[in-house]
Amino acid sequence: MSLAIVIVVALCSRLIKRGVYRGMLKISNNDEIVARLIANVMAYSLYVFAIVMVLSVFGINTSSLVALLGAAGIAIGLALKDTLSNIAAGIMLLFLKPMKKGEFIEFDKYSATVVDIGLFTSIFETADGVYISSPNSNIWGSTIKNFNRNAKRRLDVTIRIAYKDSIADGFTLLNDIADNTQYILAEPERQLLVHALADNSVNLQLRVWCPSEKYWDVYWDIQKRIKPKQDEMGLTIPFPQQDIYIKR
Repeated sequence: MSLAIVIVVALCSRLIKRGVYRGMLKISNNDEIVARLIANVMAYSLYVFAIVMVLSVFGINTSSLVALLGAAGIAIGLALKDTLSNIAAGIMLLFLKPMKKGEFIEFDKYSATVVDIGLFTSIFETADGVYISSPNSNIWGSTIKNFNRNAKRRLDVTIRIAYKDSIADGFTLLNDIADNTQYILAEPERQLLVHALADNSVNLQLRVWCPSEKYWDVYWDIQKRIKPKQDEMGLTIPFPQQDIYIKR
């Protein structure tokens, strides 16, 4: 009888796990991490139920066992306070979704792509391929900056010209570069600003918007065009300098 219960529960567990996983994928907008978590919880719950049934078949008083497990759970909970805080933080991360798999985020002192969100720890990979495993409580307790969540981002590009150069020519340079760069959005409109009157230069700034996933493509493309365009228009790239007066 007990063997039959184990076999039936094992088969049902697989079917339920698969069904819950597929159902949660639809409900959670294809968030496989949440779907996998719920499916595993359902499967393990079924195994616990099976253990209780098997013990009942052998005539063991399961009510006293449940009470014993409850007391043991309290003791374990006190001993594993930090571990349980990681679990609570992992649940909050999974359901409130400040980050998802594949998104590039910044938290604490790290900037990395989300690889996986577990109940205890979350896994990340930096842009240079470094593996990071962080306790969930550390992530939940810090400010999370998500670079992919919004559909578009503003890109600020600053150039420096000499005081003898024309600001209008500098704006023309930035406009020409923006007109010939892919993925820059028409709305919101671009902005051209005199960003600062610095010690050795006039700093001009171009502000444009682009799709979040194309941010770095646009950034590096614009940076590549600035120096040749300044040379072409005869705009000076100023270097730090000091005037020294000798009084005799």
